[in-house]
Amino acid sequence: MRRTSITDIPGILVGHSTNADAATGCTIILCEDGAVGGVDVRGSAPGTRETDLLRPTALVNEVHGVLLSGGSAFGLAAATGVVRYLEGKGVGLQFAGATIPIVPAAILFDLGLVRGDVRPTAEDGESACANASGGAVAEGSVGAGTGATVGKALGMERAMKGGIGSASVSLTDGTIVGAIVAVNAIGGVYEAATGRIVAGPRSKSGAEILDAMDVFLSPEYGARRAATPSNTTIGVVATNAALNKAQANKLASAAQDGVALAVRPAHLMGDGDTMFALATGKSDAEFDMNRLLAAAAVCVSDAIVRAVTEAHALGGVPTVRDIFCVG
Repeated sequence: MRRTSITDIPGILVGHSTNADAATGCTIILCEDGAVGGVDVRGSAPGTRETDLLRPTALVNEVHGVLLSGGSAFGLAAATGVVRYLEGKGVGLQFAGATIPIVPAAILFDLGLVRGDVRPTAEDGESACANASGGAVAEGSVGAGTGATVGKALGMERAMKGGIGSASVSLTDGTIVGAIVAVNAIGGVYEAATGRIVAGPRSKSGAEILDAMDVFLSPEYGARRAATPSNTTIGVVATNAALNKAQANKLASAAQDGVALAVRPAHLMGDGDTMFALATGKSDAEFDMNRLLAAAAVCVSDAIVRAVTEAHALGGVPTVRDIFCVG
């Protein structure tokens, strides 16, 4: 059964810090009781922190939060605030008398939509943590999705507003899978079940949404050579199942299938597409790994559609709702 958001998983909290004036922000996904983590980095221009420790062969087996941030590489600074916040609560690995929170992070490029000199800071990371709750997740142009845009194959002048979205699936065996995704893609966004175009490059008149795959193969795109390093889809897929690190990494890989279902084309040279996985282990139900993998792809693709349909206009970039009203 489809449900609402990643916070349907007990122990998962989500908080945003949003700077609408500068069109940037960050989002924290907290798991203060600890969770087994995994990651899959599929884009060729990623900006990440602490992804190596999520490999199955790495020693650390516990993650306490994942940060998604705007601000390009500068936005990784917000993770310092998350670590500071969690340390203050006594959350983290206990080692040599110190409390060390483990907070992997990934960023997207939103510089210049409104301003390029304001980026998420450590203070913004702390603010996102202070705002975190297990309630309904705010979606659209908030947090890491504040300055996100999509459909940039023909340039920003014909792009559409991206954002952040969330979705979840509850399985009959008692396991839940949820996702939260910030969508800042050069490609278009499609509804996975029907193939319907939801967002993408706009026609010259601005009244029509074009098929991004057709655009990439068109003479118009070939003449532009518009592959720019300003595109990324980043997110987290989480479950209450008790996964080991190898299984968590496999879940993150399946999350990238959800990206490819909803963002077309994805994982390009200028993309930093990165998906994290968190397994809280709060369910002792015997799970079917194949069902979890399928649910991850579904949740991620649904969350991506939510991200763009819930967005509002910023920096002169129109939304899905604006185009439908015009066209």
